[in-house]
Parts: sequence; structure tokens; C-alpha cells
Amino acid sequence: MKKKTLALLLSLTLAAGMIGGCGSKTETTTEENVQTAQTEAVAETGTETVSDQDAADHVAALIDAIYVQERTDETDAQCAEARAAWDALTDAQKELVEGENADPDYFGRDTGDASKDDPLNEDEIGENEILVVSFGTSFNDSRTEDIGGVEKAIAEAYPDWSVRRAFTAQIIINHVQARDDEKIDNVDQALDRAVANGVKNLVIQPTHLMHGAEYDELMEAVEKYRDQFTSVAVAEPLLGEVGTDATVINDDKEAVAKAITAEAVAEAGYDSLDAAAEDGTAFVFMGHGTAHTAKVSYSQMASVMKDLNYANVFIGTVEGEPEETACEAVIEAVKEAGYTKVVLRPLMVVAGDHANNDMAGDDDDSWKSMFEADGAFESVTCQIAGLGRIDTIEQLYVSHTQDAIDSLGSVDTVAAATTAGDLEDGTYSAVFDTDSSMFHVNEACAGRGTLTVKDGKMTIHVSLVSQSIVNLYPGTAEDAQKSGAKLLEPTKDTVTYSDGTSEEVYGFDIPVEALDQEFDLAIIGTKGVWYDHKVSVSDPVAE
Repeated sequence: MKKKTLALLLSLTLAAGMIGGCGSKTETTTEENVQTAQTEAVAETGTETVSDQDAADHVAALIDAIYVQERTDETDAQCAEARAAWDALTDAQKELVEGENADPDYFGRDTGDASKDDPLNEDEIGENEILVVSFGTSFNDSRTEDIGGVEKAIAEAYPDWSVRRAFTAQIIINHVQARDDEKIDNVDQALDRAVANGVKNLVIQPTHLMHGAEYDELMEAVEKYRDQFTSVAVAEPLLGEVGTDATVINDDKEAVAKAITAEAVAEAGYDSLDAAAEDGTAFVFMGHGTAHTAKVSYSQMASVMKDLNYANVFIGTVEGEPEETACEAVIEAVKEAGYTKVVLRPLMVVAGDHANNDMAGDDDDSWKSMFEADGAFESVTCQIAGLGRIDTIEQLYVSHTQDAIDSLGSVDTVAAATTAGDLEDGTYSAVFDTDSSMFHVNEACAGRGTLTVKDGKMTIHVSLVSQSIVNLYPGTAEDAQKSGAKLLEPTKDTVTYSDGTSEEVYGFDIPVEALDQEFDLAIIGTKGVWYDHKVSVSDPVAE
């Protein structure tokens, strides 16, 4: 067929598809409408209909076009076009859809009823908003139960706050929109919505597991909007602070370990973890894994299990980082421990693609298949359930949200402040706390800096996470830009991480008027933009 004929036919297909929008529930474009457009195109051009493979390839190209991490002005129309073209295919043609990221499952897989999910993208927010930010999932049931479970728990706990949703994965947002006509805000859209609605106090609760790359990217996005709200606080992810090495375990990690193990044991039909062990059953919790320094969190979770005497509980990761969490390593560890039955369960907030495919899929490289192929186990079963549907986990998020809310009103602490006159001259280790996860002490320093007290003055030296912050100013961003403002210059510090690697970062000597009292500290990065922050210094321990 001539290219212009195919182009005409496809444009008519799109025109018919756009009648009902992106899979609209009220005016859904039918296959009959699009087939009529095709028939008319054939009549005008005197050609035969498009081949099955051509039609399938066109849909694959449309899917690949929206399988991207950046939203554009064309995204809505592209989603509508892809859905309309898919609906026009016969069942046989749908099986032929294959592209760089496209396959028949993109539109065809049944992941549950999307109408049960609430995208939480309404206006009329009010002055106080809690924005729950998730990576996201295209699995409808998991989105409803796991992400929705956390959102509902927070909404119930804070009825005076409006709870809204944002996803960080535009690829997933596009997938859900094209397939189910459910529009979910990305982070910029949600923050723009908050600004337009006059929100004054904004609390952001990430549902991320840890302080990894996605959490860092979220904080970078939030920084662009911080000055448009009266107050902004970002709550901790599920596992809390990362810690310096595998032995540093906080209360959050222990609580998560107990909650997920109890849930898995009960679902497996055992009265206790010990009863499961006596039956030869091991539980393997599979996380995502990361090359980010936060990967130590998985090692810490393994340490928690050991400290709790959960001998038949193992931690693994899809990415195999840390190395001991790779599937092959976990299989050997389970075999060496003598267990002959295995229960696999995701160590992920959402039971989405990784849980359904990488863990429980039928492909040879899924964890289920790899455990079965080893031949050492009598049975391998999968529990496909995210952490977000466990009540204890939901309440942990509620607790983190409460901490963030409390931080918004904790500035009036002058009466309790400790001045330099209350401390003897010398050096101390002290906590340096900020209102931002993008601006904080390097993780190798465990949140602390070196406080020097001399002649009635205090200065704290802190090593930051990189060399991206080039100056500080003890005051507001506005004052930092005035003529004559004396900026704090960086030092070059070398920090050593728990895995033995070292890095050169910037450090700063910051004057401190009093302990346990928030004060203004402005920062400027390599992009040349000043930002306001609140910081505090506390818990001095003599060195």
C-alpha cells in the first residue's frame, strides 16, 4: 500500500478515535466506528485494507510514543490515539503488537477494575494539603489496595487536611490514562494544582521504601516550589533514615520486618514463624534493589531479621544490589540453611510489575522459575501483595506524616534554647537538622557535624552530600542577594561510606546562635538560584 494511503487511513482512524477522548466511559469510540473510517478510506483510494501486521505495528509505535518519562502538550492526544487504534484491531491483530516497549499486555492485560481507584486529583483543596507521592503502578487492583490503602489511612487520620495523589513515573501515568481513562497527576501537576488552589501548608508523604534515587528526585522537584507555600515539610519514607552501615537499624525497619513477616506467615497458613521453620519453609522478601548508596537499607533489613532470630527469613532484590541479595545468592543461602519450601513475597510498597513478573512470572528469569529450576525445593509459592495494604505499614506512614505536620509548627523554641554560654569551650558532635532531604548532612556522617564552642561563640562544620551547593548564607535568600552579603565559602571534605568507597564533597562552617532553635540558612547551587531553609543544631556530645 502507498504510504499516503496508509497515512490517510490512520488519520481517519485517529479522527474516529478522538470522538470519545481517551477511553471515555461516556462516549467510548467503538471498533465499528473506526472500521467504518477504514472502509471509507479504502473506497476512496481503491486499495485493499491495511495488513494485520501494519495495523499492529502502528499501534506498537503509538504505545512506544507514550512509553516515556516526560509529559508534553501532546501527551493527552497521544494517549487517546493509542487507545483508539488498539480498539480498532481485531483479536488476531492485537496478538501481533510488538515494539520496543509495546506488547499485547499493554492494553490487553486484566489488572483489575480501574473504577475502584480514586486518583485524588480534585481541586477545592483548602489551605492544608497532604500530597501522597508514589512511584505508581499500572496494576489497578494493586494501585487501589496498596497505594490507595496508604492514602485512605492518612485521610482518616487527618480529616482537616486534604489528601491528594501524585506519581513520579510518567510512563505509568500515561499507561493508566491511555488504557483506563484515569488521569493521575505527576509531581509538577500536583504542585501546580496546590499553588492554584491557594494551599498554604503543604506536607508531602512519599510512599517510597527508602531514601533512594526516586526520593532524591522528588526533593529536587519540591525545591522549585518551596517558596510558593507558607510552609512545606517532607515526611520520611517507609524505612526512615538510611544509616551508615548494615548494623545501624532504626525502629522503622524493625517495625516493617515484624509486620511483613507476620503477614506472610499468616497468609501461608502457619501459626507462627517457628512452625513454618519446623515445616521446612523459608520466606524470601524480594525488593527492587538499587545502585544508590541507600542500598545498605536492604542489608539493614537482613540484619533486623537476624537480630529478631528470624532464621528462615531472607532478603533479596531484583537488581541484585547489594550483591548478597541477588536471586542466585539467596537460593544458595536458603539451600545452605536447609529449607525445602519457599514462599516468595515482595518487599515493595506496591505489588506491581516487579511482583507479578520478576517475582511470580512464568519466564525463565523470574524468581519463581529460578527457584523451581534449581531443583532443591519441594514447593515454591508466591504471595502477590504489596506492603501498602498492611495496616501496620499504613500506620507507620501516618506516624511519619504526623512528624512532618509537627515540624511545621515547631519554630517557637527560643525559651528552651541552649546558647554558647551554657557549654564549655571545646568540640562536640551535634545533630544538624534541616527541612529538606536535598540539603542535609552526608549519610556517612549519620546526620551529625562537629560543633566548636570557643569564646562564647558556636560554629558547626557539616559535610554535605555533594558539591552541588556552592555557598550558604546565615539568613534569608533575599538578604543573601543584597550587596555586601558575606557568603559562607565551602571546604573540600572527604567522606567514606559504609562500603569503603570515598568521595570528595563540600563542607561548611556555619555560625550557630543557639541549640534546639531553628534559624534561617539560605543555599545556592550550581544553577545560581537561592533557596530559603530552616535548620537547627541539637544533641551536643563532647568529643
